[in-house]
Amino acid sequence: MELSLQQLIATGLEENAAADILPRVHQLKSTLPAPVCWTEITQKLLTPDLPFALHKLLHETIFADWDAAQGPPPAWLPSKDQIESTNIAHAMRALNLNSYEQFHDWSVKHRAEFWEYMIQRLGIRFKRKFSRVVGLSDSVTSPNWLLDAQLNITESCFNAPDDSPAIVFQPEDGALSTVTYLELRSLTNRVANGLVRAGFCPGDAIAVNMPMTVESVAIYLGIVAAGCAVVSIADSFAPEEIAIRLQLGNAKAVFTQDYIVRAQKQLPIYAKVVSANAPKAIVLTGESKQPSCAIQLRDGDLTWGEFLCENSEFDAVSCQPDDHANILFSSGTTGVPKAIPWTHTTPIKCAADGQLHQDIQSNDVVAWPTSIGWMMGPWLIFASLINRATIGLYYGVPTGRGFGEFVQHAGVKVLGVVPSIVRTWKNTGCMKGLDWRAIKSYSSTGECSNPDDMLFLMSLAGYRPVIEYCGGTEIGGGYITGTMVQPAAPSTFTTPTLGLDFLILDEDGKQSNNGEVFLISPSVGLSKSLLNRDHHQVYFEGAPKMPADKGNIPLRRHGDQIERLKGNFYRIHGRVDDTMNLGGIKVSSTEIEQTLNLEAGIRETAAIAVSPPGGGPSQLVIYAVLLENVDMEREPLKAALRMAIRQHLNPLFRIHDVVIVDDLPRTASNKVMRRILRDNYQDQAAAADDVN
Repeated sequence: MELSLQQLIATGLEENAAADILPRVHQLKSTLPAPVCWTEITQKLLTPDLPFALHKLLHETIFADWDAAQGPPPAWLPSKDQIESTNIAHAMRALNLNSYEQFHDWSVKHRAEFWEYMIQRLGIRFKRKFSRVVGLSDSVTSPNWLLDAQLNITESCFNAPDDSPAIVFQPEDGALSTVTYLELRSLTNRVANGLVRAGFCPGDAIAVNMPMTVESVAIYLGIVAAGCAVVSIADSFAPEEIAIRLQLGNAKAVFTQDYIVRAQKQLPIYAKVVSANAPKAIVLTGESKQPSCAIQLRDGDLTWGEFLCENSEFDAVSCQPDDHANILFSSGTTGVPKAIPWTHTTPIKCAADGQLHQDIQSNDVVAWPTSIGWMMGPWLIFASLINRATIGLYYGVPTGRGFGEFVQHAGVKVLGVVPSIVRTWKNTGCMKGLDWRAIKSYSSTGECSNPDDMLFLMSLAGYRPVIEYCGGTEIGGGYITGTMVQPAAPSTFTTPTLGLDFLILDEDGKQSNNGEVFLISPSVGLSKSLLNRDHHQVYFEGAPKMPADKGNIPLRRHGDQIERLKGNFYRIHGRVDDTMNLGGIKVSSTEIEQTLNLEAGIRETAAIAVSPPGGGPSQLVIYAVLLENVDMEREPLKAALRMAIRQHLNPLFRIHDVVIVDDLPRTASNKVMRRILRDNYQDQAAAADDVN
């Protein structure tokens, strides 16, 4: 592929700049192998201020003759010095392993030894040391971790020096501030003492329905330190969804906030908690500065000042490894979310993944737009603090320039993203001119990403890798990821996580390069119980087993569709069941349909998630069957259904399209065949693209 001056100018580059770059690109391309050539271009020619169209054109040009047998063309390759500085390389030297492949192989063949090594490396603190790392008397489907141990995982979050920064945060349109480890521990202990004074006991469930703030982090840790369990509820949820989670988690109280302010808009939280008929609430004053926003509390509810104890010393309650520390929720296919307990061992998985795959090191600032209500909120707390790093929190919306300025000024080293956010940055150009060179790695999770968007993301920091990271609430982290010691090709994964492995099986249960993923147990982090379902039935019943020559071990169902590419790269193609990821939030088709079926004029609906033609985050499409004698146009119907989701489910779920049909395809047992709807919609979209 020969590059021309006209092509460069067409990207938006000025003619003089194009004339300067063209011969240099030709010279590098003619003398260097493509990966080395691309690295030279990213370091010496491309800058974040140049048009992204130029970045994309040069990447396509350099890899035009790339041998597809090597896998997708990389956009980042680690140098020897970069590899040597990673946590993975340090661990490999300590274990006398010569390659990453050897490290992963050892980590799954010697799982007890791997997790014992990581527990020591992470500095996990015990009140009584374990006698064995794992016991399998109940089979690999229900392992017993850290036998005879007693611990409280919050104690392992405060191993950093007292004066080290634990959290750096910034309110929207506010100043950057820092909280030290000593200050965070003191506030955590005041929360724990407040819970004891209020009469709560170890084992009680206490909900948190707040955004990620310094206070919510301390509240989260204080609940766990007191031997209680956090019931995680996202602040974006409607009252009905809050009520379901309070009930499933058996919450005895809830921490919440009066309002939050996002993009100058006041969004009530306490009012929704009241509408959800919540138990006793401890209410913080949010970010509103308007006196008119003062709220009247229910009888029995407390302000933050009334609740908080002055005593900043607290001896964390001793717990068993399997005691519940957190109840999180993940949608299945029934419309009622699965209530998934995290124990005091689950955070070890968070911290191990963060150290090995995101390469979180001491004093690194780690920012990830998320919420206590989703697993990445607790993950961020544990992965950062156990690794003696700094949590980066921005209190505003992450889609605007304010967030980008926070990333720059806070010196963020590890930046986590949801692909939908990156697409907004790319489409609006809001991050242009910022200096993100402090970033050493990105990580992307929550939904499928688009290669163009991830290449754009890399370009913002002068080309840093995107560690694609996929797992689930019931895993406590990821099962497939990337690393800082392997090349990064946009929107692809390079390895199962250390300590875990999986098989890809087709519909006949045979190993394949494209099919459903099944996990090979056991691993720290994998759930062992559900509060409202039969755990064995959900994850193991009817699932295939390992081949007989490998022990006939039961495989664990996960539900992702995965493809192994050439060069041992992987790509995720979404869910194989009727669960979807929308904006990084997992929700079932049934949950959406139950909400929409109550709307006037609707007989029934089917909700599906479709991938855009070029890949990327899933888009929500609704098939609607109207009642007889109801005549409604598509756009008014779309607006009505959008409003229903906003009011009764979650305003973050946005409908991409509505299709009005006479009926829905069904199986012989009367189940809606959503896969046929999905295939038909994507076929029609592809045909429309061909015509255009």
